[in-house]
Amino acid sequence: MTEYSHPEILVNTDWVKQNLGKAGIKLVEVDVDTKAYEAGHIPGAVGFNWQSQLQDQVRRDIISKQEFEKLLSAAGVSPSDTVILYGDNNNWFASYAFWLFKMYGHKDVRLMNGGRVKWLNESDKQLVADRTAITPTQYHASEPDLSLRALLPEVLKVQAEKQQNLVDVRSPDEFSGKVIAPPGMTETAQRGGHIPGAKSIPWSMAANADGTFKSADELHKIYIGNGGIDPGKDTISYCRIGERSSHTWVVLKYLLGLSNVKNYDGSWTEYGSVVGAPIER
Repeated sequence: MTEYSHPEILVNTDWVKQNLGKAGIKLVEVDVDTKAYEAGHIPGAVGFNWQSQLQDQVRRDIISKQEFEKLLSAAGVSPSDTVILYGDNNNWFASYAFWLFKMYGHKDVRLMNGGRVKWLNESDKQLVADRTAITPTQYHASEPDLSLRALLPEVLKVQAEKQQNLVDVRSPDEFSGKVIAPPGMTETAQRGGHIPGAKSIPWSMAANADGTFKSADELHKIYIGNGGIDPGKDTISYCRIGERSSHTWVVLKYLLGLSNVKNYDGSWTEYGSVVGAPIER
């Protein structure tokens, strides 16, 4: 069996349990359901709210370097710490946070494979509601690594030239334009459909029933074999608001080892509302 290109970015739930409370290891929970952390979390974990803490509160943008430094300082994280991220929905926003940590140059950040659900489904694991004690730090981040992020002008150029892989990781109904958002979520774009030339490979195809990532061989078949991604070309992944595409970004860049993969976090919320932007259905 083929190994992941970067297996070091994943830890399993048993590893997390065995390393609870160890110096230099920080657990961070990031959920779609922003109330889940308060209801119960892994002992010692801190919680980040993706809406209020990982997004700029004025512009539609990621938090700035200064805001990232402030957030991690308040969470007691040091640049030398091993940060373990996990969350609900198969690590949607944990993957988004992973992308942000990589954007701002944190050296050792990993995902707990399977996320919150896998932890909950194992009888020897527990959650606590107690507030985690934090000793603030003075965190210093790097300038953002813009090679990891695609912005609208680049996406429009890629769409026109059709020389790169565009991967739409949303559901088939979103890709076809039947719906603009998943059930129960707010419609955030003016039009439905997909970017012309994009390949439809829903993020969920990468996950096992327990929330863990599928094997390297299975992922290779999904994305490069059946999915038609050319590993020799640059790749951009997108979804609706950037969290599901972060999950696929992790798969393509770190598990399959594609050389140049970017996350288009503007995603369909931006693209589907741009006047004159070409759309297919």
